[in-house]
Amino acid sequence: MKKLSTLLLVLLAFSSLALAESQKKPATPPRDMLTLPAGSPQLAKLRIQPAEEVPESAAEPLNGRVALDEDHTSRIYSPVLGRAIRINAKVGDTVKAGQVLMQMDSPDLGSAVADTRKADADLSFKKHTVERSKLLYEHGVIAQKELEAAQADLAQSEAEAARARGRLNNLGGSRSGENYTVRSPISGVVVDRQVNPGMEVRPDAVNPLFTVTDPGHLWAVIDLPERDLSKVHTGQAVSLEVDAYPGETFMGKVLSIGTLLDPATRRIPVRCSIDSKGGRLKPEMYARITPLSESQRKVVRVPNSALVTEGLYSYVFVESAPGRMQKRRVTLGEQTREYAVIQDGLKAGERVVTSGAILINAELAEGQ
Repeated sequence: MKKLSTLLLVLLAFSSLALAESQKKPATPPRDMLTLPAGSPQLAKLRIQPAEEVPESAAEPLNGRVALDEDHTSRIYSPVLGRAIRINAKVGDTVKAGQVLMQMDSPDLGSAVADTRKADADLSFKKHTVERSKLLYEHGVIAQKELEAAQADLAQSEAEAARARGRLNNLGGSRSGENYTVRSPISGVVVDRQVNPGMEVRPDAVNPLFTVTDPGHLWAVIDLPERDLSKVHTGQAVSLEVDAYPGETFMGKVLSIGTLLDPATRRIPVRCSIDSKGGRLKPEMYARITPLSESQRKVVRVPNSALVTEGLYSYVFVESAPGRMQKRRVTLGEQTREYAVIQDGLKAGERVVTSGAILINAELAEGQ
């Protein structure tokens, strides 16, 4: 009995010692978790962003560009020959409809003014002639034939005066002189100017003198591949991304689809209206335009740089706490050259390592 008690005491002592030793050793970290202390060099090299939720796409992003909305753009030419004497607007100026853009000295306008004055003077003379002829005819001084001839001359003068006034009005001039004024027909911003003081201006010029457009209205033009024609239709919603604003999406819709296919490129032009968000988009920007699905379903999307592939599976690193990264397996959906849709394993808004995921994965493997 005494030996048994002694044996129990020895076993109890050993178990207490083992328990104490185990408490001294640090707990083994989970195999899918990596903790980086604040200020560590690895943490400074990471980029962590929330997983974004975007509308489901109907096709892969298509190459396109931002263009002027021709329905809200005016290219202004001069209808008369002349020479620019004063420029009242420069590129970037905001103008209103009817505002003076340029004044020019025009012999053509001077000729139109002279013709109008001459026609008006002749008309006034013919009116007096008819009145005098009527008075003489009533008193039997002249024959009816002479009165009718005077009335015919008056009708011709009226037609000539109307023609001269119409030409002057079409030119947009006045009877005050030879200075022709070029005005803006719409309100907007001057985006191009092809005239300088002293330059000769011709009505048959190839380039417009001024281009004025409303920057709040823009088009996005897509060269749609023939194979994707069935995925795009008029009125369909699209999303647009540009390099100037990484990660930001601009929304729009398809306005029209071309009727002719380019036989050389096998592509067809598609025109879309785009919300430029206060003029942030600029004409001639290159863009990636994605036709959206009619289901209007939202999906979670991450950059391809956030993915780590091991065998048949893909993983992302999710920041569960500051400096604490969890390796999580995800199921991928559609994947393009830049982004991947996450079908399972990640929720919108969770903070994901989008740059440096491979570095963290190597650090985690070394720790294990």
